[in-house]
Amino acid sequence: MFQKAGQTKRFTITDAGSLGWEVREEQDSQVVWSIRYTDWHRVERARMTFARTAAVLASSGWKES
Repeated sequence: MFQKAGQTKRFTITDAGSLGWEVREEQDSQVVWSIRYTDWHRVERARMTFARTAAVLASSGWKES
C-alpha cells in the first residue's frame, strides 16, 4: 500500500485456492480492477507491473506503508 496526501493505492495478489489467484488494484478503498488468473505466469506479469508502478509512485513522493 502507498499513501500520499490522504490518498491510498493498494496492490494485492491473493491465493484463491483451486480457483487460482486474485490480482487487484485499489485506490482510496475503491477497486480499480480485479481479475482472477489460473496461470501463474500471468500472475508473475501482474506482479512485475505492480513493482514498476510502485517504483514510479515512490519516486513521486508516495510512501509505502
